[in-house]
Amino acid sequence: MMDWVQSLPLLAAAGFLYLVILLRAGGTYALGRGARKAADRGRVAALLERPRVRGATDLVNRWGAPVVALSFLTVGFQTAANAAAGLTGMPLRRYLPALAIGGLAWAIIYATVGLVVVLGWLELFWRSPWAAVAVLALVAVIVALLVLRRRWGRRSPRRSDDPVARTR
Repeated sequence: MMDWVQSLPLLAAAGFLYLVILLRAGGTYALGRGARKAADRGRVAALLERPRVRGATDLVNRWGAPVVALSFLTVGFQTAANAAAGLTGMPLRRYLPALAIGGLAWAIIYATVGLVVVLGWLELFWRSPWAAVAVLALVAVIVALLVLRRRWGRRSPRRSDDPVARTR
């Protein structure tokens, strides 16, 4: 299927991918809404307690539609964010614009750079599986370092030479 998408003109590829993401993410939202109704009767309590779903639910409750829209720029979080939007009962009037904007960004990225990156990694994998795994490991380490650096930056105590800290 990727060959077929890649063979399409850019606008057609982006349009097709946009349709795919609208159906996939919208379906995830609908499943979340259904699970919310079932959860009221206690059927899916375990799903609601999963750390990713709980974290996404908290973010959606706090930030709403912008989190859903920005989730399309991530890998792995977008499904949790769309499910959380459904689970938390985000109104369609807020969800649909977020889906439209975020889905469009996702489609454009995947129609241009995203598919090239995936195809490049697959080509590397066929030539040298170890090199492909090493590239993934390197990317994972870089992402982990960036996340840790960001977390450590938030926890750093104020320095004594900070004039604001001295006045307190």
